[in-house]
Amino acid sequence: MHKDGKQIVETAVEARGGLLGRPVLLVLIVSCILAVAALVVTYSGA
Repeated sequence: MHKDGKQIVETAVEARGGLLGRPVLLVLIVSCILAVAALVVTYSGA
């Protein structure tokens, strides 16, 4: 992060607060799989 005149300039990684690591990706994948499974169970009438 640095100042360019009156504005603060950040890279995309700095702006979002860090990198996406394995734990974040794992939680995202597992939650998507569970959501799809819940929709299948709901719409199949089981």
